[in-house]
Amino acid sequence: MFPLLITRETDYALRVLRAISDGELHNVKEITDSQMLPQAFTYKIIKKLSNAGFLEIVRGAAGGCRLTADLSQCSLYDLMMAVDESSNLSACMDKAYDCAWRNAHGGCTLHCHLFEIQEKLNRELRSYSLRQLLNAP
Repeated sequence: MFPLLITRETDYALRVLRAISDGELHNVKEITDSQMLPQAFTYKIIKKLSNAGFLEIVRGAAGGCRLTADLSQCSLYDLMMAVDESSNLSACMDKAYDCAWRNAHGGCTLHCHLFEIQEKLNRELRSYSLRQLLNAP
């Protein structure tokens, strides 16, 4: 089994964006039904997407949410960061990570190689717009 890079939260966020990609106002029930998502989790995702500027939330009985971002200008990397996920291969890729090995030895060849791989991965995640991912091939 392989570790997941794109977690369920990012997958659900992609599905929410797919549901509202027409720019129209959609309520949460429509989104959850059409995308087969759990309603409680969908509210959490929508709030994160709203905070990141991907969509706006319209309150009230006739409310819902509507896409505000240009999906051709947003990458998969941007979406992952919006839902507070890390694309890091290892904890040591996080700048705030306190590595006992590096502290004791002054450097780490593993970190250096993983950092190179991480940079390539981040470039790849940034190279796909959400519009590309959501449109049919």
